[in-house]
Amino acid sequence: MYEAVMNVNISAEEVPLLRESVGWDKRETDYPLLFERCTFWVGNRNEKGLLIGFGYLTGMGLQHGYVEDIIVHPDYQKLGIGMKLVKALIGEAERRGIEIVTLTYSAEHTSFYEKCGFSHCNGGIWKNNKHPQN
Repeated sequence: MYEAVMNVNISAEEVPLLRESVGWDKRETDYPLLFERCTFWVGNRNEKGLLIGFGYLTGMGLQHGYVEDIIVHPDYQKLGIGMKLVKALIGEAERRGIEIVTLTYSAEHTSFYEKCGFSHCNGGIWKNNKHPQN
């Protein structure tokens, strides 16, 4: 149920609407440009064809990739959809020979990502505070 489909056809407005459903900025200007620049993406649709889950991996497609924006519509959370998204991205990374996949997440999601096969580690982040927010 709600299978994760690699590089599923997604229209430019679908991901911003999904982002908004979970309380994130829509970032409308990111789409469809994201699909041109990311390495690959995955999505889930409900019975009516609505995009209910989305995530992507970005990078050069060589040794290292970075997972971003694992999003599941609030009406469909806690059904295993997020796990399917992450596992599909990791499986595709393995298929393509990507050896290391990283991601950034909130502390409350540590258990989820450990169940997906990630190891918790230290890292850092730099943010351009002079860049206007979308």
